[in-house]
Amino acid sequence: MKKKSITVVLFAVSWIFLFGCGNNTGHSDKDVHGPEGGEVSVVELTIPGSDITVSEDILSAGNGSADENGSDKEADTVEVLRFVDAFGEEYETEILEAIPKHEYHRDSFLKDGNLLKYQDEAYTSRIGIDVSKYQSGIDWDQVKAQGIDFVFIRIGFRGYGEAGTINADPSFEEHIKGAQAAGLDVGVYFFSQAVNEEEAVEEAEFVIARLKDYELQMPVVYDPETIKDAAARTDDVSGEQFTANTIAFCNTIRENGYEPMVYSNMLWEAFELDLSRMPEIPIWYADYEPYPQTPYHFEIWQYSEKGQIDGIEGAVDLNLQLCPR
Repeated sequence: MKKKSITVVLFAVSWIFLFGCGNNTGHSDKDVHGPEGGEVSVVELTIPGSDITVSEDILSAGNGSADENGSDKEADTVEVLRFVDAFGEEYETEILEAIPKHEYHRDSFLKDGNLLKYQDEAYTSRIGIDVSKYQSGIDWDQVKAQGIDFVFIRIGFRGYGEAGTINADPSFEEHIKGAQAAGLDVGVYFFSQAVNEEEAVEEAEFVIARLKDYELQMPVVYDPETIKDAAARTDDVSGEQFTANTIAFCNTIRENGYEPMVYSNMLWEAFELDLSRMPEIPIWYADYEPYPQTPYHFEIWQYSEKGQIDGIEGAVDLNLQLCPR
Protein backbone atom coordinates (compact mmCIF):
# COMPACT_ATOMS: atom_id res chain seq x y z
CA MET A 1 0.00 0.00 0.00
CA LYS A 2 1.33 3.42 -0.89
CA LYS A 3 1.61 5.85 1.99
CA LYS A 4 -1.02 8.56 1.90
CA SER A 5 -0.59 11.76 3.85
CA ILE A 6 -1.98 15.22 4.25
CA THR A 7 0.63 17.96 3.96
CA VAL A 8 -0.06 21.19 5.77
CA VAL A 9 1.98 24.16 4.58
CA LEU A 10 2.30 26.88 7.20
CA PHE A 11 3.93 30.21 6.47
CA ALA A 12 5.17 31.31 9.87
CA VAL A 13 8.27 31.97 11.94
CA SER A 14 7.34 29.71 14.84
CA TRP A 15 6.00 26.14 15.36
CA ILE A 16 2.30 25.64 14.76
CA PHE A 17 0.66 22.36 15.79
CA LEU A 18 -2.49 21.06 14.14
CA PHE A 19 -5.77 20.07 15.74
CA GLY A 20 -4.73 21.56 19.08
CA CYS A 21 -2.01 18.90 19.47
CA GLY A 22 1.12 20.31 21.04
CA ASN A 23 2.96 17.02 21.53
CA ASN A 24 5.47 16.28 18.77
CA THR A 25 7.18 13.37 20.52
CA GLY A 26 8.80 11.00 18.05
CA HIS A 27 8.92 13.40 15.12
CA SER A 28 11.80 13.59 12.68
CA ASP A 29 12.72 16.87 11.05
CA LYS A 30 15.08 18.18 8.41
CA ASP A 31 15.91 21.68 7.21
CA VAL A 32 15.95 22.65 3.56
CA HIS A 33 16.21 26.02 1.89
CA GLY A 34 12.93 27.86 1.40
CA PRO A 35 11.99 30.84 -0.77
CA GLU A 36 13.53 34.26 -0.30
CA GLY A 37 16.42 32.83 1.69
CA GLY A 38 14.15 31.31 4.33
CA GLU A 39 14.20 27.74 5.55
CA VAL A 40 11.65 24.95 5.47
CA SER A 41 11.42 22.57 8.42
CA VAL A 42 9.68 19.34 7.48
CA VAL A 43 8.16 17.48 10.41
CA GLU A 44 6.23 14.21 10.39
CA LEU A 45 4.12 13.19 13.35
CA THR A 46 1.15 11.00 14.07
CA ILE A 47 -1.79 12.78 15.65
CA PRO A 48 -2.81 10.87 18.82
CA GLY A 49 -6.19 9.19 18.41
CA SER A 50 -6.14 9.76 14.64
CA ASP A 51 -5.50 7.66 11.55
CA ILE A 52 -3.67 10.50 9.83
CA THR A 53 0.07 10.97 9.48
CA VAL A 54 0.69 14.65 8.91
CA SER A 55 3.69 16.27 7.28
CA GLU A 56 4.21 19.85 8.36
CA ASP A 57 6.22 22.08 6.01
CA ILE A 58 6.84 25.23 8.02
CA LEU A 59 8.39 28.06 6.03
CA SER A 60 10.24 30.95 7.66
CA ALA A 61 10.34 33.62 4.98
CA GLY A 62 13.53 35.66 4.76
CA ASN A 63 11.59 38.92 4.77
CA GLY A 64 8.09 40.27 5.10
CA SER A 65 7.30 38.05 8.09
CA ALA A 66 6.36 40.94 10.37
CA ASP A 67 4.05 43.90 9.91
CA GLU A 68 5.10 47.53 10.27
CA ASN A 69 4.67 47.31 14.06
CA GLY A 70 7.02 44.36 14.29
CA SER A 71 4.27 41.80 14.98
CA ASP A 72 4.22 38.45 13.20
CA LYS A 73 1.60 38.24 10.51
CA GLU A 74 -1.14 35.66 10.85
CA ALA A 75 -0.05 32.38 9.29
CA ASP A 76 -1.71 31.24 6.06
CA THR A 77 -2.57 27.54 6.10
CA VAL A 78 -3.05 25.35 3.03
CA GLU A 79 -3.85 21.66 3.44
CA VAL A 80 -2.66 19.48 0.57
CA LEU A 81 -3.83 15.93 -0.06
CA ARG A 82 -1.44 13.49 -1.70
CA PHE A 83 -3.22 10.60 -3.41
CA VAL A 84 -2.84 7.97 -6.12
CA ASP A 85 -5.15 7.05 -8.97
CA ALA A 86 -6.18 3.55 -10.04
CA PHE A 87 -2.90 3.20 -11.97
CA GLY A 88 -0.70 4.20 -9.03
CA GLU A 89 0.14 7.67 -10.36
CA GLU A 90 0.59 10.25 -7.62
CA TYR A 91 -1.15 13.62 -7.40
CA GLU A 92 -1.51 16.54 -5.02
CA THR A 93 -4.51 18.78 -4.49
CA GLU A 94 -5.57 21.42 -2.02
CA ILE A 95 -8.14 20.27 0.53
CA LEU A 96 -11.01 22.72 0.32
CA GLU A 97 -12.14 23.95 3.72
CA ALA A 98 -15.72 24.69 2.67
CA ILE A 99 -16.50 21.14 1.47
CA PRO A 100 -18.01 18.85 4.17
CA LYS A 101 -15.52 16.25 5.38
CA HIS A 102 -16.18 12.63 6.20
CA GLU A 103 -16.13 11.27 9.76
CA TYR A 104 -15.11 7.70 9.00
CA HIS A 105 -12.30 5.84 10.78
CA ARG A 106 -9.95 3.35 9.16
CA ASP A 107 -10.15 0.85 12.00
CA SER A 108 -13.93 0.65 11.56
CA PHE A 109 -13.65 -0.84 8.04
CA LEU A 110 -13.62 -4.58 8.68
CA LYS A 111 -13.43 -7.68 6.52
CA ASP A 112 -16.58 -9.82 6.61
CA GLY A 113 -15.56 -12.98 4.81
CA ASN A 114 -14.69 -11.84 1.28
CA LEU A 115 -16.72 -8.65 1.72
CA LEU A 116 -16.28 -5.46 3.72
CA LYS A 117 -18.37 -3.84 6.44
CA TYR A 118 -18.22 -0.69 8.53
CA GLN A 119 -19.41 -0.19 12.07
CA ASP A 120 -18.90 2.44 14.76
CA GLU A 121 -21.04 4.54 17.07
CA ALA A 122 -22.20 6.80 14.22
CA TYR A 123 -22.53 4.50 11.19
CA THR A 124 -23.40 0.99 10.15
CA SER A 125 -23.19 -0.34 6.58
CA ARG A 126 -24.76 -2.30 3.75
CA ILE A 127 -23.08 -4.20 0.90
CA GLY A 128 -23.94 -3.68 -2.75
CA ILE A 129 -22.80 -4.41 -6.30
CA ASP A 130 -23.22 -2.70 -9.65
CA VAL A 131 -23.86 -4.49 -12.93
CA SER A 132 -24.39 -3.91 -16.63
CA LYS A 133 -24.63 -6.02 -19.78
CA TYR A 134 -21.16 -7.35 -18.96
CA GLN A 135 -22.65 -9.42 -16.13
CA SER A 136 -25.31 -11.69 -17.58
CA GLY A 137 -27.25 -14.73 -16.39
CA ILE A 138 -27.06 -13.64 -12.75
CA ASP A 139 -28.56 -15.92 -10.10
CA TRP A 140 -30.00 -13.17 -7.93
CA ASP A 141 -31.15 -15.50 -5.16
CA GLN A 142 -27.54 -16.64 -4.67
CA VAL A 143 -26.40 -13.02 -4.68
CA LYS A 144 -28.95 -12.10 -2.02
CA ALA A 145 -28.03 -15.14 0.10
CA GLN A 146 -24.45 -13.88 0.43
CA GLY A 147 -25.56 -10.72 2.18
CA ILE A 148 -25.78 -8.36 -0.79
CA ASP A 149 -28.34 -5.68 0.06
CA PHE A 150 -28.51 -3.48 -3.03
CA VAL A 151 -27.47 -3.15 -6.66
CA PHE A 152 -26.92 -0.29 -9.09
CA ILE A 153 -27.89 -1.33 -12.61
CA ARG A 154 -26.74 0.46 -15.74
CA ILE A 155 -29.85 1.74 -17.48
CA GLY A 156 -28.10 3.23 -20.48
CA PHE A 157 -25.10 5.02 -21.90
CA ARG A 158 -24.09 7.63 -24.44
CA GLY A 159 -21.45 6.59 -26.95
CA TYR A 160 -18.12 8.37 -26.68
CA GLY A 161 -17.73 8.75 -30.46
CA GLU A 162 -18.52 11.96 -32.27
CA ALA A 163 -22.18 11.01 -32.86
CA GLY A 164 -22.76 10.50 -29.14
CA THR A 165 -25.93 8.46 -29.51
CA ILE A 166 -27.87 7.37 -26.41
CA ASN A 167 -28.30 3.63 -25.96
CA ALA A 168 -30.24 1.42 -23.58
CA ASP A 169 -28.29 -1.24 -21.69
CA PRO A 170 -29.67 -4.46 -23.22
CA SER A 171 -29.60 -6.29 -19.86
CA PHE A 172 -31.38 -3.61 -17.82
CA GLU A 173 -34.85 -5.18 -17.71
CA GLU A 174 -33.47 -8.65 -16.99
CA HIS A 175 -31.36 -7.27 -14.16
CA ILE A 176 -33.96 -5.08 -12.48
CA LYS A 177 -36.67 -7.73 -12.56
CA GLY A 178 -34.36 -10.43 -11.19
CA ALA A 179 -32.82 -8.22 -8.49
CA GLN A 180 -36.13 -6.91 -7.19
CA ALA A 181 -37.70 -10.37 -7.25
CA ALA A 182 -34.84 -11.57 -5.03
CA GLY A 183 -35.45 -8.73 -2.57
CA LEU A 184 -32.53 -6.41 -3.36
CA ASP A 185 -32.87 -2.64 -3.28
CA VAL A 186 -32.23 -1.20 -6.73
CA GLY A 187 -30.78 2.03 -8.10
CA VAL A 188 -29.66 2.83 -11.63
CA TYR A 189 -26.79 4.66 -13.28
CA PHE A 190 -26.31 6.30 -16.66
CA PHE A 191 -22.88 6.39 -18.31
CA SER A 192 -22.67 9.95 -19.60
CA GLN A 193 -20.70 11.52 -22.39
CA ALA A 194 -22.61 14.80 -22.38
CA VAL A 195 -20.68 17.83 -23.61
CA ASN A 196 -23.19 20.44 -22.41
CA GLU A 197 -26.23 20.89 -20.16
CA GLU A 198 -28.69 20.19 -22.98
CA GLU A 199 -27.21 16.75 -23.55
CA ALA A 200 -27.14 16.06 -19.80
CA VAL A 201 -30.85 16.87 -19.57
CA GLU A 202 -31.46 14.64 -22.60
CA GLU A 203 -29.74 11.78 -20.76
CA ALA A 204 -31.82 12.37 -17.64
CA GLU A 205 -35.03 12.38 -19.66
CA PHE A 206 -34.00 9.09 -21.27
CA VAL A 207 -33.56 7.57 -17.80
CA ILE A 208 -36.91 8.89 -16.56
CA ALA A 209 -38.73 7.46 -19.58
CA ARG A 210 -37.12 4.04 -19.06
CA LEU A 211 -38.10 4.00 -15.37
CA LYS A 212 -41.84 4.58 -15.87
CA ASP A 213 -42.67 0.90 -15.19
CA TYR A 214 -40.31 0.49 -12.22
CA GLU A 215 -39.95 1.69 -8.64
CA LEU A 216 -36.49 2.41 -7.23
CA GLN A 217 -35.23 2.08 -3.68
CA MET A 218 -31.81 3.67 -4.40
CA PRO A 219 -30.69 6.79 -6.31
CA VAL A 220 -30.37 7.55 -10.01
CA VAL A 221 -26.63 8.06 -10.57
CA TYR A 222 -24.90 10.35 -13.06
CA ASP A 223 -21.68 8.64 -14.19
CA PRO A 224 -19.44 11.06 -16.16
CA GLU A 225 -16.34 8.89 -16.51
CA THR A 226 -13.16 9.66 -18.44
CA ILE A 227 -12.44 7.42 -21.44
CA LYS A 228 -8.95 5.95 -21.17
CA ASP A 229 -6.75 4.95 -24.14
CA ALA A 230 -9.20 6.26 -26.76
CA ALA A 231 -10.35 9.58 -28.15
CA ALA A 232 -13.69 10.67 -26.71
CA ARG A 233 -16.15 13.47 -27.40
CA THR A 234 -15.68 14.71 -23.82
CA ASP A 235 -11.88 15.02 -24.00
CA ASP A 236 -12.03 18.82 -24.22
CA VAL A 237 -14.88 19.36 -21.76
CA SER A 238 -13.77 21.58 -18.88
CA GLY A 239 -14.30 20.86 -15.22
CA GLU A 240 -16.68 23.81 -15.09
CA GLN A 241 -18.76 22.26 -17.87
CA PHE A 242 -18.69 18.80 -16.27
CA THR A 243 -20.02 20.41 -13.08
CA ALA A 244 -22.77 22.20 -14.99
CA ASN A 245 -23.72 18.94 -16.73
CA THR A 246 -23.88 17.11 -13.41
CA ILE A 247 -26.14 19.76 -11.89
CA ALA A 248 -28.42 19.77 -14.96
CA PHE A 249 -28.79 15.97 -14.94
CA CYS A 250 -29.37 15.74 -11.20
CA ASN A 251 -31.84 18.64 -11.08
CA THR A 252 -33.91 17.00 -13.83
CA ILE A 253 -33.88 13.69 -11.97
CA ARG A 254 -34.93 15.35 -8.70
CA GLU A 255 -37.69 17.37 -10.37
CA ASN A 256 -39.20 14.09 -11.57
CA GLY A 257 -39.37 12.52 -8.13
CA TYR A 258 -36.16 10.51 -8.00
CA GLU A 259 -33.11 10.88 -5.75
CA PRO A 260 -29.99 11.88 -7.74
CA MET A 261 -26.38 10.95 -7.02
CA VAL A 262 -23.05 11.43 -8.84
CA TYR A 263 -20.34 8.82 -9.32
CA SER A 264 -16.87 10.22 -8.71
CA ASN A 265 -13.31 9.47 -7.64
CA MET A 266 -10.45 11.47 -6.13
CA LEU A 267 -9.23 12.72 -9.52
CA TRP A 268 -12.66 14.09 -10.32
CA GLU A 269 -13.07 15.62 -6.87
CA ALA A 270 -9.65 17.25 -7.16
CA PHE A 271 -9.58 18.47 -10.76
CA GLU A 272 -13.00 18.26 -12.44
CA LEU A 273 -16.12 18.60 -10.31
CA ASP A 274 -16.65 21.81 -8.34
CA LEU A 275 -18.13 20.27 -5.20
CA SER A 276 -18.97 23.70 -3.78
CA ARG A 277 -21.61 24.13 -6.52
CA MET A 278 -23.34 20.81 -5.82
CA PRO A 279 -23.69 20.45 -2.03
CA GLU A 280 -27.09 18.73 -2.31
CA ILE A 281 -25.87 15.94 -4.61
CA PRO A 282 -24.69 12.80 -2.74
CA ILE A 283 -21.43 11.14 -3.80
CA TRP A 284 -20.85 7.55 -4.86
CA TYR A 285 -17.08 7.48 -4.44
CA ALA A 286 -14.81 5.01 -6.29
CA ASP A 287 -11.37 4.21 -4.85
CA TYR A 288 -9.58 0.85 -4.93
CA GLU A 289 -6.96 1.70 -2.33
CA PRO A 290 -7.25 -0.12 1.05
CA TYR A 291 -9.03 2.94 2.50
CA PRO A 292 -10.88 5.87 0.92
CA GLN A 293 -8.38 8.62 0.11
CA THR A 294 -10.90 11.43 -0.15
CA PRO A 295 -11.18 13.86 2.78
CA TYR A 296 -14.74 14.68 1.73
CA HIS A 297 -18.07 13.17 2.71
CA PHE A 298 -19.51 10.35 0.60
CA GLU A 299 -22.45 7.99 1.04
CA ILE A 300 -21.31 4.94 -0.93
CA TRP A 301 -17.77 3.67 -1.51
CA GLN A 302 -17.03 1.47 -4.53
CA TYR A 303 -14.04 -0.29 -3.02
CA SER A 304 -13.29 -3.07 -5.53
CA GLU A 305 -13.73 -3.86 -9.21
CA LYS A 306 -12.60 -7.45 -8.73
CA GLY A 307 -15.27 -8.84 -6.42
CA GLN A 308 -16.26 -12.49 -6.59
CA ILE A 309 -19.90 -13.25 -5.77
CA ASP A 310 -21.66 -16.59 -6.08
CA GLY A 311 -24.28 -16.36 -8.80
CA ILE A 312 -22.23 -13.95 -10.95
CA GLU A 313 -19.72 -15.22 -13.47
CA GLY A 314 -16.50 -13.21 -13.46
CA ALA A 315 -15.60 -10.07 -11.53
CA VAL A 316 -18.09 -7.55 -10.23
CA ASP A 317 -17.78 -4.15 -8.53
CA LEU A 318 -18.32 -4.12 -4.75
CA ASN A 319 -19.81 -1.18 -2.86
CA LEU A 320 -20.20 -0.21 0.77
CA GLN A 321 -23.05 2.08 1.79
CA LEU A 322 -22.44 3.96 5.05
CA CYS A 323 -25.72 4.40 6.91
CA PRO A 324 -26.07 6.88 9.81
CA ARG A 325 -27.47 5.27 12.92
